[in-house]
Amino acid sequence: MGERDGEGSAEEYETLIQTTDVELLKKAWRQEKAAPEIMKFEADLIARLTGQIELVEENVEQDAQSGIDPLTVSLYQMDLDRTQFLLRSYLRIRLQKIEKYIFHILATAELYNRLSKQEKAFAKTRCLVDLEKHLEESVLSKLPNNYQSIFKQSMISEENDMVAKPQLDTFVVCKTKYYLGHIQLEDNEDGPSDDRVNQRPLEEPFEMEPDVLYFVRYKAIKRFVEEGRIDLF
Repeated sequence: MGERDGEGSAEEYETLIQTTDVELLKKAWRQEKAAPEIMKFEADLIARLTGQIELVEENVEQDAQSGIDPLTVSLYQMDLDRTQFLLRSYLRIRLQKIEKYIFHILATAELYNRLSKQEKAFAKTRCLVDLEKHLEESVLSKLPNNYQSIFKQSMISEENDMVAKPQLDTFVVCKTKYYLGHIQLEDNEDGPSDDRVNQRPLEEPFEMEPDVLYFVRYKAIKRFVEEGRIDLF
């Protein structure tokens, strides 16, 4: 191995830390952590970051073996560990959501298509198969026939009232870089459209100014979050 002065590794590491991909990972992590439902998996971003991290890990190891200043190598490794921690946290949050809302995600094509290939395998095998087997052996087999469904409280139930779903009415902290107008905060879901007596009046649409924090229901801004026009915190 030829002599190295550490400049190559330093430049590569600075690129990793300052790159837009790292900032995008921070944003994806914040969005995933704050959103009540699972978000779209950032496949291209994660693939690029994984490759960059592996390359820098190799260079840091080479620098450590080449006699580069230990303090410099330690600083590189410390910041690299932060990036890896952020990536692991992002993936862990997604797996927790899959475990919590497994039946709802598998029954909803839009949510299922947001998963990565590995997450789909995790949902179908480890979560779905193992969970169904556990429930049947430990609980359901001991109940009367009318109460042995995983999805319903009883066989006469019209809906899958035992399936956990994300609470889209959850309040979230958010901010936008754009001016957004005509956002409807409340949906009138109290009754049919022709039932004027039981309907509560809709709130006036509100506007979002750039770089101002707002505390609103996730459901009201869901579309803007998915479009990348609103950031969650």
